Amino acid sequence: MLDISTEETELLYSSVNKIAFLDLNKSGDTLAFSQQYINDNNESEEICTLTVEDKVITRITDNNFWDIYPVWAPDGTRMAFLSWRDKGFDIFTMEQNGHNQEKLYDSGHHDADIDWVGDRIVFTAESRIWIMPDNGGDPVPVTEPPKAGLWGKANLPFGDYDPRLSPDGSRIAFERLEDDTSPHGNYNIYIINTDGSGEIRLTDTGYSQGIVSWSHKADKMVFVVAAIEDAGKYDIYLINADGSGTENITPAYYPTIFLCHTPVFSIDDSRIFFIGQWYE
Repeated sequence: MLDISTEETELLYSSVNKIAFLDLNKSGDTLAFSQQYINDNNESEEICTLTVEDKVITRITDNNFWDIYPVWAPDGTRMAFLSWRDKGFDIFTMEQNGHNQEKLYDSGHHDADIDWVGDRIVFTAESRIWIMPDNGGDPVPVTEPPKAGLWGKANLPFGDYDPRLSPDGSRIAFERLEDDTSPHGNYNIYIINTDGSGEIRLTDTGYSQGIVSWSHKADKMVFVVAAIEDAGKYDIYLINADGSGTENITPAYYPTIFLCHTPVFSIDDSRIFFIGQWYE
């Protein structure tokens, strides 16, 4: 956890196994994430929670599937998550204790990058952003990026990824893969209204960047710059919601082999929760 003003960093939890993604519940007291488990030569990834104050870890799912990308329901009683139980990742829901796991939606393609605000869920499929009611009703596309789904020289097809709804549910922030001159992909950050209108490009750097998270006041966002051209970075950046004031807020005392992933704001927007990885 990083204090934005003082740059003080606090370790909340550590594991030798892979930890991925973070989502903070609306009360601001519990984080959800996924963690890798290896048992009897069978590798899986499971949903876990971590209480912020007393640092209690709870394993929520326990199976042989890949359960990833947990997001809290607005009331904190349920979660949506991605699970590979058939031919690819589909969207599931469950109670916060892991009970009553149900498939919510299967597009027939690779579903990914979910977020949940109000009574709507956004996600990525076919390299586009989609939105649907949280009861699993028919989704509608929000974006139609150029060359969506076409493969170039990057590690993903051209298109839009990692949608994040604003706190009031009216706008979506996401990254768009626009070029492939870098093997990591050249992305820029965008925002768009949930009805598909008002698309605005916030950055023009073309870095390998994304995984945006809104502040609770909706005036700022944080995201990760994973690479600039061929140079790996994994730094945390802060940007105003209008695209101004972009700055790298990664403390200078972090070693270059310490990589930052999936930053999210604390409930008062003064601190950043993130996953730190020591790169070997």
